[in-house]
Amino acid sequence: MAAVAEDRHPRPGDLAPDFTLPDTHGTPVHLGGHRGRPVLLVFYPFAFSGTCTHELAGLRDNLEAFDTAGATLLGISCDSVFAQKAWDEQQGFGFDLLSDFWPHGEVARSYGVLDERRGLAVRGSFLVDADGVVRWSVVNPPGRARDLDSYRRALAQL
Repeated sequence: MAAVAEDRHPRPGDLAPDFTLPDTHGTPVHLGGHRGRPVLLVFYPFAFSGTCTHELAGLRDNLEAFDTAGATLLGISCDSVFAQKAWDEQQGFGFDLLSDFWPHGEVARSYGVLDERRGLAVRGSFLVDADGVVRWSVVNPPGRARDLDSYRRALAQL
């Protein structure tokens, strides 16, 4: 079995798998509750890791682009709520970080980005439109950061 079920990623035109996950305060966040506006889901391996910190800090530093597009940004990893909260307090991301800790990686699995062998989400991003349909996605191999400009281009197509 492959470490990541790459053939199971939702593709543009697919309905995004719905989910509810806790944020850094333990408050449930439901993807379906965001209908009516686009949502960018950003899966990442680990809080406090170098590449993840760099990527999410880049998003933080460019939140205006997402606000202008009317998009909600949600970061998701298999880290615990407590690790996510400590990382957010350190970095001040300004968008919700969600914990896919238990059942471990269930949402990452539904998006085809769970590395089953290592128990982490790989770097996958999914732009979901106001109707809950995936409009754009990218999944990068381990160690390769996502390009911030690709998010801008995807938002411009909404």
